[in-house]
Amino acid sequence: MSFLHPEFLYYMLPPLFILFGLLLTQKEAQAAFFSEDVMDRLRVSANTLTLKARNALFMLIGVLLVFALAGPVIKEGKIEIKAKSADIMIALDISDSMLATDLYPNRLKLAKQKALEFLRLAPNERIGVIAFAKNSYLVSPLSFDHTAVAFLLKNLDTNSITEQGTDLMSMLEVVDRSIKNESRRYILLLSDGGDEKEFSREIAYAKKHNITVFVLGIGTKKGAPIKLPNGEFIKQSGKIILTKLNEKIADLAIKTGGVYIEGVNSNSDVKAMLREIEAKAKKKELKSEEIEKYIPLFYYPVGLALILLLIATSSISKREKVRVPSMFLLAFILFNTPSAKAGFLDFVELQDAKEAYKHKDYATAAKYYDKYAKESESGAAYYNAANALYKQKKYKEALKNYKKATFGSRKARAKNFANMGNAHARLGSEEELKNAIKAYEESLKLKEDKAVRENLEAVKKALQKREQKKQQNKQNKKNKQNKQNKQNKEQNKDQKQNKDHKNQQSQQNKQQKQNPKDKKQQDQQNKQDQKHQQNKDNKEKNKERKSQKQSEEEKKNQEKNQHKNEQQKQKDKEQQKKSKKDVKKEKEKLKELHSKETKQKQKQEKKNKQNASMAQMKDMKEKMSDAEEKKWLKALNSQQNSYLYRLNKEKPIKEDQNEKPW
Repeated sequence: MSFLHPEFLYYMLPPLFILFGLLLTQKEAQAAFFSEDVMDRLRVSANTLTLKARNALFMLIGVLLVFALAGPVIKEGKIEIKAKSADIMIALDISDSMLATDLYPNRLKLAKQKALEFLRLAPNERIGVIAFAKNSYLVSPLSFDHTAVAFLLKNLDTNSITEQGTDLMSMLEVVDRSIKNESRRYILLLSDGGDEKEFSREIAYAKKHNITVFVLGIGTKKGAPIKLPNGEFIKQSGKIILTKLNEKIADLAIKTGGVYIEGVNSNSDVKAMLREIEAKAKKKELKSEEIEKYIPLFYYPVGLALILLLIATSSISKREKVRVPSMFLLAFILFNTPSAKAGFLDFVELQDAKEAYKHKDYATAAKYYDKYAKESESGAAYYNAANALYKQKKYKEALKNYKKATFGSRKARAKNFANMGNAHARLGSEEELKNAIKAYEESLKLKEDKAVRENLEAVKKALQKREQKKQQNKQNKKNKQNKQNKQNKEQNKDQKQNKDHKNQQSQQNKQQKQNPKDKKQQDQQNKQDQKHQQNKDNKEKNKERKSQKQSEEEKKNQEKNQHKNEQQKQKDKEQQKKSKKDVKKEKEKLKELHSKETKQKQKQEKKNKQNASMAQMKDMKEKMSDAEEKKWLKALNSQQNSYLYRLNKEKPIKEDQNEKPW
């Protein structure tokens, strides 16, 4: 056994022994005033550890802790660790042609991004950087410090080299000078290829000096003009130069044993290039080191020190037969004091509750949480129990537990109110929806939350829809009652009209019975009246009177007919709502009634005409003389279109022009 940090033993053990030596040799304060016999008589025998014994235990605890700090270990053996790496040099083209914008944002910026990504993907490789245009220079030698290399890469631009152009030979020469005593050198070239048509000279130089070139082509075949920072384009003999990707540079990669990949905007080309380099490059051993392996032993003195600490701080008698070790007895006392609310194994039940909740066994989780909440009166336990009940769709029981849950933080209270709102909303009644709105508002007062705000709006819309449905139902009931009342009124009207029709028919039948007698009387009167009708003037007057009466009667009849037609139209509209059979029956009844009414009207008109003629004849009898009556009768008989028929044919009488009618 050995110690990893023996200095703790040298510097901490001596002062520890000195301190506890003084404590052990020191007498009690009472011994200065009383003798040992008196002290033995006065001392109560409590069968506990003495002060010296307790101090000795504390000293032993201190020694054990110092040994633990010293790091006791057992040597297990040695392990050899080797560091290997494939040295890669990144060559970045910074000529003006790299400012072309055929790739976003331009060729140079995209090339730098790909170089930085390569550094990130190869953390265990030594990487260096060379910048070249017409000339080349070493930016960073091979290094494991990739942060420094990345910093130097970011600061490269086209102004770093004054003489512009693309000379790959100078770049290869710098690689040869910077990496010496190596069997094989690897270059990752980021370039658009320049303007050269062939690279036979560069290929020969690379083969001679064992340089493998991996080319990542930056550019497109279509090409683009070169835009300077001041906004102008590079021109040659008055024309704008269009630079394209030189695909001939692929020969430099393939013929030197490397790989050519045409660059894209994503990082897939860099990842593919790294895989090719790792597959072809031979990693060399940079450093090897042997490391000893140990088995630590510090936890043994620490455990023993804790046991001694429990014994020293306890007051258990040495003479009393102790069945339980002091450590377990002390733990039992600590966890079962009268002030403690939770049991000794509550944490086990809580862990079981969490596992049950994760496995969607919400019933058992609710039992554990509810039991713990009742014993400890913990707000979090009530909250968890409520969540488990909510998952079982026992929303009323969940609400009771949510109300019992109390929290100190605003965030926890906001969550509790939000869950209460969800439970109220799940119950679904109007009162519960109103309670849900109140709970959501309380939650939002404590903390603004998008989901709670959306739930609040959804519950408000649901309440509005329910109120609208209630109003619609009330209106529908009112409309139904109004329709029923209208139908009852219409039925009463129909019944009245039917009664009136029946009465009219009965009266008409009576009149028809009386008509034969009237006809006989009229015939007798007509015979008497024909003798007294002589004057044409009176005839014309009677005609005018008749026409006036007839026109008045016709107007009245027309108004009656119009009124009846309007009533019939209204009835027809109302009858359309009824069934088709009822409509047909009612129409037939109306037709029969209408035909009867027309017949009765015609009979009444004939009677009225006869009565009028009779009245006229009576008037004429009273006013006309006999001679005038003869003339009037003669005139009537001579007219063919008269409505009166001739009673007898008399001989024509010579008119006495000198006779006066009056």
